[in-house]
Amino acid sequence: MKKTLLIVDDEKNTRDGLKEAMSDHFEVYTAANIKGALAALDGDPADAVITDLKLASESGMDLLEKVLSRPNPLPCIMMTAYGSVDTAVEAMRRGAYDFVTKPVNIERLEMLVRRALREQATEKENIELKQEINQSHGLQQMIGLSAPMVAVFDTIRQVAPSKATVLIEGESGTGKEVAARAIHALSSRSQERFVAVHCAALSPQLLESELFGHEKGAFTGATERRIGRFEQASGGTLFLDEIGEIDPSVQVKILRVLGERTFERVGGNQTLSTDVRLIAATNRNLEKMVAAGTFRDDLFFRLRVVPILMPPLRDRKEDIPLLVESFLVEIAKEHQKTYRSFSSEAMNLLLKYSWPGNVRELRTAVEHAIVLGRKKELHVLDLPVNMRQEITTASFTPKATSDLNLEQVATTMMERALQECDGNRSKAAEKLGISRRTLHRRLATLKK
Repeated sequence: MKKTLLIVDDEKNTRDGLKEAMSDHFEVYTAANIKGALAALDGDPADAVITDLKLASESGMDLLEKVLSRPNPLPCIMMTAYGSVDTAVEAMRRGAYDFVTKPVNIERLEMLVRRALREQATEKENIELKQEINQSHGLQQMIGLSAPMVAVFDTIRQVAPSKATVLIEGESGTGKEVAARAIHALSSRSQERFVAVHCAALSPQLLESELFGHEKGAFTGATERRIGRFEQASGGTLFLDEIGEIDPSVQVKILRVLGERTFERVGGNQTLSTDVRLIAATNRNLEKMVAAGTFRDDLFFRLRVVPILMPPLRDRKEDIPLLVESFLVEIAKEHQKTYRSFSSEAMNLLLKYSWPGNVRELRTAVEHAIVLGRKKELHVLDLPVNMRQEITTASFTPKATSDLNLEQVATTMMERALQECDGNRSKAAEKLGISRRTLHRRLATLKK
């Protein structure tokens, strides 16, 4: 099937002439202004857009911005009779695929359109392939091919069909709730509710009410009966995150539910039963807490029927490229941005960084780069400042810098930042994590 082009120009003769010239190889329809172009795209989506820079009282730059902000952005080629380097740079900076001047060379225009469509198709195939790879090396929303993650996947697949209580341990940000949801999704309870409670966010009294419910008048402010999470999750799965933070009085009641499957609401005397699969998670060492007397040993053993240890990201760095690709697709779609990729230098930084915030911090870093990055390829300077500072500090130890001219390193970093920001010193300073005044002073010093 022929690919479809939308040609936008306020001059009828130009529209008709281009349509006739391009119709041998493409399906072509036209519009005279931005409103007509967007209506045409809504009615019959195109594969590429060719637009004039000047559309009567409107600007083709505005149309470019609207096309690129759509959920499925299209390659845009700009036309103008006022061709200049500045105009071309501005169009490309805003995301135009390429730029041609009038009178249009039809052969060159056809070549640009075909190249843009090939790259678009390749990009789509790459996204689909990466999604397939992620799925083949993951479990539900979990991704990884490292040995620690393969072990986690195996345990989840084994424990999911059972009714066994699971304790998921690991540092903050390692994906403990994601693992709990994967267990629920693979269990026979998958069609029932998955209820999550973050225990550290509530005081003991509020947590007790949250878990078991309360009767009207049970305490000040209890103006009506409340159904607790153990009732709500009956038949499904209850996930208790940060269970190491709960008060001993609440620990006793949870222990009873695990042993007898019964409980009473706060302020009530009716014994209720529940059929709930309990999964707990903690970033604390419960064994040490048991030894210190701050966590009940009998509850610990009830919870830890099947333990799962989520590895920190620093111990599974071979999974970082897979995670990054998954986040790139997800976040670009979320922010209605075109699909991006990281440069080899940026990916190298991601692999070297220590990741104290684990997978959660990695996702935040990718989102930071996508939101602030100005080019299709994301670079080191698009990543958070703290990450760049850690790697820079680690790289320039006394031994490593004995023969290194630090002025040359600083010059290279400043020049690269200015290049990435198209010479805008304020933006370059922001990317470098310094003030504009500092950048200006250093540049002046280097010129002397």
